[in-house]
Amino acid sequence: MKLAEALQLRADLQKRMRQLSDRLCSNATVQEGETPAEDPVALVAEYEECAVQLEELIARINRTNSETRTPSGTLTELLARRDCLTLRVQTYHDFLACASSLTHRATRSEIRILSAVPVPEYRKKADLFSRQLREVDNAIQSANWTTELL
Repeated sequence: MKLAEALQLRADLQKRMRQLSDRLCSNATVQEGETPAEDPVALVAEYEECAVQLEELIARINRTNSETRTPSGTLTELLARRDCLTLRVQTYHDFLACASSLTHRATRSEIRILSAVPVPEYRKKADLFSRQLREVDNAIQSANWTTELL
């Protein structure tokens, strides 16, 4: 199984567990004399089965990520770089949106609101981080589809 397939399976298992959790809550109580729509004991058993599968799969994914080398480092290192670049890009975009939203004055006597930073310079930094994020994400995706799960 390729790493990318394992990641899809992980997402499916996580979704399945959320659904089972919701169904468990819906069937946890019933009115006296009634029976639940689904057997909570069977739902718990299915949930636990998924949890065991998910734990094993996550361990294999993590082992594969830490042992798979790319020209830019291990997959674990690339994932860390991607996470940090994602945070940087989001922060710069939020910051620049705030710095770019200047208040328009109706009269000359109103207070002028100006940007505290040179927006074009910071926009160039944000664009650089965005480009780096795309490149790192492409490297990760490429490795995911060519790497066998350990």
